[in-house]
Amino acid sequence: MGTVAVAAALGFLLLTAAGGSAGDEAREAAAVRELLVRLLGPGPAAAFSVSVERALAAESGLDTYRLSGGGVGARVRVLGSTGVAAAAGLHRYLRDFCGCHVAWSGSQLRLPQPLPVVPEELTEATPNRYRYYQNVCTQSYSFVWWDWARWEQEIDWMALNGINLALAWSGQEAIWQQVYLALGLTQTEIDEYFTGPAFLAWGRMGNLHTWSGPLPPSWHLKQVYLQHRILDRMRSFGMIPVLPAFAGHVPKALTRVFPQANITQMGRWGHFNCSYSCSFLLAPEDPLFPVVGSLFLRELTKEFGTDHIYGADTFNEMQPPSSEPSYLAAATAAVYQAMIAVDPDAVWLLQGWLFQHQPEFWGPTQVGAVLGAVPRGRLLVLDLFAESQPVYVRTASFQGQPFIWCMLHNFGGNHGLFGALESVNRGPTAARLFPNSTMVGTGMTPEGIGQNEVVYALMAELGWRKGPVADLGAWVTGFAARRYGVSHGDAEAAWRLLLRSVYNCSGEGCSGHNRSPLVRRPSLEMVTDVWYNRSDVLEAWRMLLTAAPTLASSPAFCYDLVDVTRQAVQELVSWYYEEVRTAYLNKELVPLMRAGGVLAYELLPALDKVLASDSHFLLGSWLEQARVAAVSETEARFYEQNSRYQLTLWGPEGNILDYANRQLAGLVADYYAPRWRLFTETLVESLVQGIPFQQHQFDKNAFQLEQTFVLSTKSTAPWTAPWCSSLAVPPALAYTWPCAWRPTHPRASKVHEGTGVERPAPSSSKGA
Repeated sequence: MGTVAVAAALGFLLLTAAGGSAGDEAREAAAVRELLVRLLGPGPAAAFSVSVERALAAESGLDTYRLSGGGVGARVRVLGSTGVAAAAGLHRYLRDFCGCHVAWSGSQLRLPQPLPVVPEELTEATPNRYRYYQNVCTQSYSFVWWDWARWEQEIDWMALNGINLALAWSGQEAIWQQVYLALGLTQTEIDEYFTGPAFLAWGRMGNLHTWSGPLPPSWHLKQVYLQHRILDRMRSFGMIPVLPAFAGHVPKALTRVFPQANITQMGRWGHFNCSYSCSFLLAPEDPLFPVVGSLFLRELTKEFGTDHIYGADTFNEMQPPSSEPSYLAAATAAVYQAMIAVDPDAVWLLQGWLFQHQPEFWGPTQVGAVLGAVPRGRLLVLDLFAESQPVYVRTASFQGQPFIWCMLHNFGGNHGLFGALESVNRGPTAARLFPNSTMVGTGMTPEGIGQNEVVYALMAELGWRKGPVADLGAWVTGFAARRYGVSHGDAEAAWRLLLRSVYNCSGEGCSGHNRSPLVRRPSLEMVTDVWYNRSDVLEAWRMLLTAAPTLASSPAFCYDLVDVTRQAVQELVSWYYEEVRTAYLNKELVPLMRAGGVLAYELLPALDKVLASDSHFLLGSWLEQARVAAVSETEARFYEQNSRYQLTLWGPEGNILDYANRQLAGLVADYYAPRWRLFTETLVESLVQGIPFQQHQFDKNAFQLEQTFVLSTKSTAPWTAPWCSSLAVPPALAYTWPCAWRPTHPRASKVHEGTGVERPAPSSSKGA
């Protein structure tokens, strides 16, 4: 496809950015001023002047900001072509001129006095139309229990990071309920169809139904209220909210009302049986398809308005009934036609995960059938996992359809230091320079947030850069200084070690899914290989501990110290697990008891104690969010059980066991530690009695422990004083870490056995 054809294909999308009245400009400027007050307080906010003028953008659709002023007696002037652009410009000033830092875990906002002068007027335009945010799964793994106060914080974070396109999917079940009732379903049938709140993402994509439901009536009321507030705030900044559309999935009960309808039952998903999966898909040629699709979108837009971009995923992790191009094209066209029947300006936002997830099914012909079934420029594809497995490369830039280069990074909301920063840094530029590229933006699509904040800081910055960061080592050093509000040699050196190790994953094998033995059901077959040198992590830990007396007053430092300590313990658990396994296989009882005792009775309790010192790492915080969302004690228990299931069994029988694992105080003590105690005791019993270890029997026994945790109503450990302020390393860790981190220690020498990975030189800024 030539350059002219590419430009024509993208023309419609770019047109959606044009225009905007003076009233819109004034509203967006006011929204940014209000953000300033929330962020800095009314006094400091008065030192800034904010205005929005569409004409600032030299090219329509490319957000632009301009910074000027500052100094003694002079206000800092922030001008943006949109509210989002102005907020991004404000963030640029706070970050690069004031040394401030804004993140999920908290902000460092110590402003210099007077405010620094912008020496020369600074104008910056984004290289692409969109900066996208969210994964459908984020709605369940992170947002599910949020109230408006938490949503307000997130939308502020989005604006400051320049996000101008994001999902807004709350409240859609209330609209579907209206539609299903209008179609003749009973309330009982509808209740049986919806999943519980913590699993709605997979109900929305057709993977699940029924599991952990039903939804209480109060849920619908609160979510509709939230959606209105979310949309109003997003639109006030000039963001484009992406609303849901009909993808073809219907309740089984529709076959009762319309027995002649052509409805196909899909296959199983995620180890669930057909009681909870095997969704029903309405055939694209059935006359009921446009009726359901247009009815839903009409009711949805009547309630919430529209910005003309809609998300729908028909075959997310599900193999279509046919690989015939004619079927795939018809199924795709039916979804799009139902959209434009209600909104002639509709653009379809499609998660491109299906092409990456099942490449053996989605060959060039099948991909082409989907991409060619929607007019060019009316299908906007998210290349969802582009930092690791980009699809645009093998589809000739999605065969001319516009796409957004996305960083997925995290699976299941897992804790665990991880990143592919070199790939993230260079990926957007490579995609932009790809022959006949149809890239129109960058995106962040994590399944869960609230982790690895350095990764998202870089990705957000890249949405405004025309090329990669030249020196990631220098960049991460600056990140640490801003985060803590002061430069500190040991802390910055620690971050450089993390950059070359945990944040330097490369290749298709990189995945932000924590598979550490710590968070997995134990067995004798667990894999402990990692792509980095574990001694780098432990040395970074030691350096942060050294910096603690100076930086303990920084909340961000205390958060990071807990997080890196958590990672260090995770590494130690892998080492002790290897010793447990080796001792058992060698039939050495005393070494088995020693290593197993340290792991289950010392390391894990010590980890739980450290995690309890930061409210971000509390199971109780997560469960309390769920309980507060309820309107009765019965609802509160129901929501809490939803939360416990998601973090652990993920289904009635451990169907996707530990996929959404996290390391939280209370979860470690009451879920992971009991499993490890049972495993160690079972191995000891096996040696003492001379009987083989039976994994199948152990799994049954472990499931009883896991189920006990899920069904428990036990209150969890309370938050304690910040650990870094006391500078007291828990005894179990004090016993372990002084020797374990040293590269000369026997355990450290075992890190890369069998991996074929050479350890990096200490001065290298790139990892193994």
